[in-house]
Amino acid sequence: MPRPHKWRMVDHIPECDQFRPAGEHADSAGRDAEIGLFREELEAIRLKDLEGLDQAQAAERMGVSRPTFQRILRAARFKVAQALIGGRALHVGGGHYRLAARNLRCRQCGHKWRGQGRHHDDEAPQPTCPMCGSTDVSSHHRQSERHSR
Repeated sequence: MPRPHKWRMVDHIPECDQFRPAGEHADSAGRDAEIGLFREELEAIRLKDLEGLDQAQAAERMGVSRPTFQRILRAARFKVAQALIGGRALHVGGGHYRLAARNLRCRQCGHKWRGQGRHHDDEAPQPTCPMCGSTDVSSHHRQSERHSR
């Protein structure tokens, strides 16, 4: 019997979960040509390539061993390369991960606190500000996690 999968910690869920080629390939990049990228695979690319962490640091952040992180990263890069070279759509979703605890900020009163991590398919209620009770709450990212285009 194989070992059960270890939950991978994901810190960032992107707002955009689908990428399609532009130009002459835009119409031919339908659902049948779509490549699925798991959320933990995108997280591996984010930690390694965007944040510049070494594999040991990134593996620790995701809660997996370094060889497991390397396998996740290799699979993610392969899928991204397939999409880019083949002009195929890329869809980000699914996987075997837990959301890491995150920094939250109330838009009403400005209070900041650390939210609890949860399993990705838990039906957790909208976070509520512990100070004013508002549900107008946003994720507050550290400066090092902000990237402008």
